[in-house]
Amino acid sequence: MYAGAKALFYALSNSALLKRLASTYGMRSPGGFARRFIAGETIEEAIDAARSIQAQGLLLTLDYLGESVRTLEEAAAATREYGRLLEVIVVSGIERNISLKLTQLGAGVDRATCVDNLRRILEPARKHGFFVRIDMENSPWTQLTLDIFETLWQQEYRNIGIALQAALLRTEQDVRRMNELGARVRLVKGAYKEPPTVAYQYKADVDAAFIRLMRVLLDSGTYPALGTHDQTLLEATEKYAAKRGITKDRFEFQMLYGIRRDLQASLVKKGYRMRVYVPFGRKWFPYFMRRLGERPANLGFVIRAILKEE
Repeated sequence: MYAGAKALFYALSNSALLKRLASTYGMRSPGGFARRFIAGETIEEAIDAARSIQAQGLLLTLDYLGESVRTLEEAAAATREYGRLLEVIVVSGIERNISLKLTQLGAGVDRATCVDNLRRILEPARKHGFFVRIDMENSPWTQLTLDIFETLWQQEYRNIGIALQAALLRTEQDVRRMNELGARVRLVKGAYKEPPTVAYQYKADVDAAFIRLMRVLLDSGTYPALGTHDQTLLEATEKYAAKRGITKDRFEFQMLYGIRRDLQASLVKKGYRMRVYVPFGRKWFPYFMRRLGERPANLGFVIRAILKEE
């Protein structure tokens, strides 16, 4: 069921009909069904959402949605938009933390250009005190993403971190390599449809891998981020940290915008650092479908919203 749900929603993400419905209803203000999970289509809307999040004692990271660009011109446009995002964040006074995907910067078109585009973001980010998280995409991009990360790390860009997926069979060696470098890791389960040759196919196996990797990160990682909405995994992390005497300022939890706000508030109340991943932008549909694939129960919410619009 776990892999099957991902496969279903991956297929639906390529549906032209669903894309048309999404463009019509998804971000309609204020009742668009996607607004539960997407902070808005513009930088200004994302900033407003970020201010509300900070007011609740939560940390945040902003992510300008987009991936798998096909031309260098699209990659350049995305790079410029991230540059504008940095400027707006500085002026706004919100926390200086962003996330991005390398295929949005041209990794699938030309690696050297992607690296140059990433530098164009990291330079002003470093100047203004930003932390930049490189998100992990599906498995064909894993090694390239890690190679580019290490290229920039060796060039002394230390305001960067990486996301790694517990579902992939290779991830333990990647976690240990990042720990060796002293790089900050965001551990997530993984939202992509992957073959059994590279990834666990059952939820129980992914959960067990997440717990193993969480322990490695807490024991020897550099300020790890544990990204999950699963209460069992959250409790396992809390118990392990307490057992090992790991204080609450040495790691953080992360969750997605609009998902399990109750757990977000509960962790803050307990004194944990809790960061919300805040996605925005017009190219939100693939991200939105992956969120449904992770938690199919959200589909009922979407269907009710569409029917209400009708």
